[in-house]
Amino acid sequence: MHTGQYVFAQVMDYLPWHVFRRCVARYGGDHKIKSFSCVDQFRCFAFAQLTWRESLRDIEACLRAQSGKLYHLGFRCPQISRNTMANANAERDWRIYANFAQHLIRMARELYSGETLPGLEGLDTVYALDSSTIDLCLSVFPWAPFRSTKAAIKLHTLLDLRGNIPSFIHISDGKMHDVNILDHLVPEAGAFYVMDRGYVDYGRLAKLGDAGSFFVTRAKSNMKAKRRYSRPVDRTTGLICDQTIVLTGFYARQDFDRPMRRVKFNDPKTGKSLVFLTNNFALPALTIARLYK
Repeated sequence: MHTGQYVFAQVMDYLPWHVFRRCVARYGGDHKIKSFSCVDQFRCFAFAQLTWRESLRDIEACLRAQSGKLYHLGFRCPQISRNTMANANAERDWRIYANFAQHLIRMARELYSGETLPGLEGLDTVYALDSSTIDLCLSVFPWAPFRSTKAAIKLHTLLDLRGNIPSFIHISDGKMHDVNILDHLVPEAGAFYVMDRGYVDYGRLAKLGDAGSFFVTRAKSNMKAKRRYSRPVDRTTGLICDQTIVLTGFYARQDFDRPMRRVKFNDPKTGKSLVFLTNNFALPALTIARLYK
């Protein structure tokens, strides 16, 4: 006997459905739709995400096993089939869900606005930028070439470390180099962008600095630079040096014609020496190392 809301229905009640309906109306998502509405479609894939479903067939089998409970879960479609979900994915405007996702991201970031990162007190906004390669079948996804025998896409994600909330997502084919995603970002003044060596392009890093942003990345082994000044460091913390440098490579000097900070840190867990580059000269050297960690 049903005595209350299911957990899934309670989770869905937290969503601002009035905003979602405005997104649907803006792009005509429910135009000439009789049963499987955009709300049902969203609930299907929210259910799939929360229950780790791996395919449309898996979603269909799981929901049909609970067909008697669909109404209480919030669905208004009496039966959900794989073909119905596939047609909805192909025909409906993706901007409905993209706009709604952006609204949810803003809500989540407000909830974490008062949070502080452990060991990084005083820093307002810190982003981590990275990409993931998702392998695909070349015969099914010929529009996403990667290798001669397989396809792939890259998911470029800018993660707000307060709450681990994605604030920017870009999907490209597998051949796009990581550094090119910096051309799609709108830098936020005062924010820190933490990246690995794949994003080292001195011209693009200079643009981040021109926008008032700060970057923390690792130096490449072939970097040519000259030391201008060394600051004292406490070697018991793992720090080896904290230097102000200028690039001496011909093209690098043209792209980044200003001083840069180099911090060398010995990781006690792996025993490796890591060399960090940043355009921030105010934070302690150990904080720069912790930012990358």
